[in-house]
Amino acid sequence: MTSASSSDAAPDNAASARAPRPADRLPADVLSRIDDLFRQRVERGVAPSSAWGVFDRQGLVASGGHGDRGDGRAPDQDTAYRIASCTKSVTAAALLLLTERGLLDLDDPVTAFVPAFASVALPRPDAPVPTLRMLLTMSAGFPTDDPWADRQESLSDDAFDGVLRGGLLFDRVPGTGFAYSNLGYALLGRVVARVSGRPYQRFATEELLDPLGLTRTAFTAPDGAALASGYRSGPDGWERLPFTGPGAFSSIGGLFSTVTDLAAWARFLAAAFDGIGVGTTGAAAAWSGSAPLSAADRRAMQQASRTIPGGTGLPGLRDRPAGYGFGLFVEQDPVVGTIVSHSGGYPGFSAHMRWSTADGVGVVAFENATGARVPMAATEAHDLLLSARPAPPADPVLDVTRRAQAAVTRLLADGFPDDLADAVCTPNVAMDVPYERRRAAVREALSASGADLAARPVREETRSPTHLVWWHPGSTGLLRVEIRLAPIAAGLVQTLTVRVEDAPPV
Repeated sequence: MTSASSSDAAPDNAASARAPRPADRLPADVLSRIDDLFRQRVERGVAPSSAWGVFDRQGLVASGGHGDRGDGRAPDQDTAYRIASCTKSVTAAALLLLTERGLLDLDDPVTAFVPAFASVALPRPDAPVPTLRMLLTMSAGFPTDDPWADRQESLSDDAFDGVLRGGLLFDRVPGTGFAYSNLGYALLGRVVARVSGRPYQRFATEELLDPLGLTRTAFTAPDGAALASGYRSGPDGWERLPFTGPGAFSSIGGLFSTVTDLAAWARFLAAAFDGIGVGTTGAAAAWSGSAPLSAADRRAMQQASRTIPGGTGLPGLRDRPAGYGFGLFVEQDPVVGTIVSHSGGYPGFSAHMRWSTADGVGVVAFENATGARVPMAATEAHDLLLSARPAPPADPVLDVTRRAQAAVTRLLADGFPDDLADAVCTPNVAMDVPYERRRAAVREALSASGADLAARPVREETRSPTHLVWWHPGSTGLLRVEIRLAPIAAGLVQTLTVRVEDAPPV
């Protein structure tokens, strides 16, 4: 496929996928399938246009666009769409930036910053006032409110105060469960404005977006970017919808952005996990020393703070454990580990971003139709990428674990003497199974397997840096040895198992 910009889009209104950089090792056939996935959605009439991008730790790898963005041309990586609730990650980052500066605490009550909330009657006499942490993690007790909140963006601060003074409904006691709440993030926008002394939109732009060079991410139509129009389906076809302007609810979903910029924002968040495995060195070099938000706080955003019953609700993910962090959904995949995401839906627009924290590979996607549900396609695209790549390696074992492995091998070869066992193992090892029984079991296992303890292990596995399993080859079987270290710094073995396994057929 050849690359095309929006100014020279192909006659079929398709801005084709960019070829991947060779170093990325993302298979071209998978990228082609991803492009087909979004093209077919436009052909089926899901939305007038669809734009997508794939990124990794180095940047945008490939992108594509199909359909009509509203001016007869196909979108490309620099076409601006409303990203709706993907904005919540920016709001969460803005709040954490203020905590880094010592200007607030996440366990402060919202009434400390939004006085009008004091008029709200809580659901029980013993209910706590929602804290900033509860608002961040969607656990303030408010009802889910997408249709209502999506139409509140331009509300003034005074009108918002009037809403609060009129009282609120609660589905549960604050702090006791998850429910997706735009109202909570509107309150956080007010907190950012109150503490920073600047309108929320200005603070987020000046302190986060501008320092990261996200010049085409803004709360009004970005300068210099082609703009996709939003539509809804009507009896006579697509109906163009007007844009709403910034206001008291901008912090829930007011941003415009492009494939290029949203991929860069997602990469900035994902970079917090670069090089942090135990036993590894290095950090996110691209952001080191210049990041507007610390890697520690970005990692905190991507930790599941509230369990979501039933998962994210996306097709195929209902059985995948999921939670909500700070402005981000967090899923646990049994193969690739943690996947972070957020969707956005606004009148006329649908957006999604997602990435794997283990290798930084992710997808962003936009469509310009109400209810287009582009998260379904973005999730399928991301799954295609992950299935085409090897599973991320486990964290490397610590040097102290390797030393324990060598010591245990000597222990087994020397017949498991008490004094050496005491030097290698924690006291519970002898208490759990007396040494005499362990010696007998080791002699029997060595005899049954014919294992050569001097030979290099034929296989190793680990589930954590302080855990190791290895197999010694034998004439009639394999000797399986497993150790787990105690948490004390001496690096002593708290779990030691030895058994024989059949050698695999030749």
